[in-house]
Amino acid sequence: MIPVSAPVRVRARLHTAPDGPVPVVHRGRDAVYVEVAGHCVGVVGRRATAVPCALRAAVDRVPEPATAVMRDGVLHLDDTALGVGRLVDVQVPRIRATASSPAAPPGDVAAMVGRGDGLTPYDDDVLCGWLAVHRAARVATPAVDAEVRAHLDRTTLLSATLLECAMAGEVIPEFAAFVAALGSPAEPAREAALAALGHTSGRGLLRGARAALAHLRPDLSPDLSPDPSPEGAAG
Repeated sequence: MIPVSAPVRVRARLHTAPDGPVPVVHRGRDAVYVEVAGHCVGVVGRRATAVPCALRAAVDRVPEPATAVMRDGVLHLDDTALGVGRLVDVQVPRIRATASSPAAPPGDVAAMVGRGDGLTPYDDDVLCGWLAVHRAARVATPAVDAEVRAHLDRTTLLSATLLECAMAGEVIPEFAAFVAALGSPAEPAREAALAALGHTSGRGLLRGARAALAHLRPDLSPDLSPDPSPEGAAG
């Protein structure tokens, strides 16, 4: 058995999942992703990005399973059970908005969903950053939410799950740290750490966040740099 920590919604998803085999979506030494009831659930080690849909294991290398099975609400990779020992908070920190209406979408939302390469396409990351900042500001985005949900079948299972996480205000630790540092001396370092994640994932998240902040908190948003081409993000 490997002890893991879990976000609240991931633990609930596992507890309600029926017993039986689940598909392995991706396997590697740092992270494994499986499909549970139509959603992506990850198992990440110390070196992987702690996405908000993942179980977190304090190991340098996660098992690379041939099979994955749900038994009594516990995920098993081959014969290794992943027992949830504690919960982790993945909610984005709150910020005070100076606008009560949402920002303009960061592009044609229908065209953006799934655009780019890799497990988390670049434009999906942009949308995640934009959505998460609105959740931080407690500003609803019903039109964009509906458009995103209507096109989730265009993207990868992991990216679709992360878009749903963003709509629920759930983020990676580096994004949470960036939002918490806005307007403080720590902001440049937190921004750099976020931008460095993945191939273009961190930059996509930052781009979406800055697009939202330019409207919701213009005092915290510097001029945006030119948008990089929407090539694949490695997650």
